[in-house]
Amino acid sequence: MAEAREVMNIRQASQYLGVSPDTLYKYVYEEKIPAFKLGNRWKFKKTILDAWMERKSVLGEGRGKKKPRAARTAAGD
Repeated sequence: MAEAREVMNIRQASQYLGVSPDTLYKYVYEEKIPAFKLGNRWKFKKTILDAWMERKSVLGEGRGKKKPRAARTAAGD
């Protein structure tokens, strides 16, 4: 794939992230992924997406994994 641009539209960001545009729209509307609107179009900054993915991978978030028991208890889950 060609190098990703710093500011991407839905199609470009979905290709970069390896998800469908429909899935990316879903994540945007559920506020699960950082995005912003420019006019009436959703845009994504590559550096922000990269930092978001790094946080997710370090924290082990995503894929429906449960929090460790101590974390659930502390959070009142």
